[in-house]
Amino acid sequence: MTEGRLVFFGELLIRLTAPDNELLMQSPALSLHVGGAEANVAIGLAHLGHDCAMIGCVPDNALGRGAVAAVRGAGVDCAAVARGPGRMGLYFLSVGSGLRASEIVYDRAGSSFAATGPQDYDFARLLAGAGLLHLSGITPALGPRSAEAALAAARAAKRLGVPVSFDGNYRAMLWDAWDSDPRAVLADLIGSADILFGNHRDLSLVLGKAFSGDGEDRRREAAEAGFAAFPGLRLIASTARHTVTADHHRIAARVDLRDTCHQTAEIDVTGIVDRIGAGDAFAAGVLHAHLAGGDARAMAETGLALTCLKHSLPGDASRFGQADIDALHRGGLDVRR
Repeated sequence: MTEGRLVFFGELLIRLTAPDNELLMQSPALSLHVGGAEANVAIGLAHLGHDCAMIGCVPDNALGRGAVAAVRGAGVDCAAVARGPGRMGLYFLSVGSGLRASEIVYDRAGSSFAATGPQDYDFARLLAGAGLLHLSGITPALGPRSAEAALAAARAAKRLGVPVSFDGNYRAMLWDAWDSDPRAVLADLIGSADILFGNHRDLSLVLGKAFSGDGEDRRREAAEAGFAAFPGLRLIASTARHTVTADHHRIAARVDLRDTCHQTAEIDVTGIVDRIGAGDAFAAGVLHAHLAGGDARAMAETGLALTCLKHSLPGDASRFGQADIDALHRGGLDVRR
């Protein structure tokens, strides 16, 4: 790859999952995975051959050190993940099945990362020479200090001429936990972005308007409104998901550029093992194709391939390479020998 290092700013999380399809606390066992929205994208892109680095903060204890080791072991440079006071952010997952949806319980208040602010990161140094900064709306939703840090990172990237990729990832429960103004903060972040991962609902929230069309027409109307409101935006990417049952979804992907767009056909994804992190896998696929110079169709199809593959894999992050994407596009599900 010829682009500069790809940099990701966000919180590392530990996920604890009930075994098989059990409810939480049904039996005294939980499996552990390490993730976090930005880290998931970093891991996905590292497995596709990109040079990726994480910025963040974890507690200086076994949980924090273990989380960093797991992300580093997936091919992401974690030299800029600091150690600080506080605790490790956790979340708990019960994987659904059939007509029972999956359920998540968050336990991340007071985490080491949420306690950090812009003064804790030398973004000018950490972003120097970077090819991309990727952020998500989860970081500013954690609290006022995290919001200031996300804004500082995006502004530093713009000053340095580093393209910004932003995934809206709106989480109402996190924003509602403090005296927040999500519309203003998200608008500021999108205003610094070159690439937005978000759909018509995200743009409706930020722009304070509804979009009248339906299906593809509504998405194009929303994209055009986003491009008009945010002159720096060059690309908007999103997925459309129809949930049949907890383990059967139909998914399509879309990429809008200022002068063109492409929306894929739906893919039936059945026998879902783990849908957590599918949106992050989509972002990794779109960015991978974008960095290779792909057009709207290539970006949408690569993102869709990676998000569909992620549903087959336990854990939060995609760990697939280009050969896996190519195999999905070729079709054929017999054993590869």
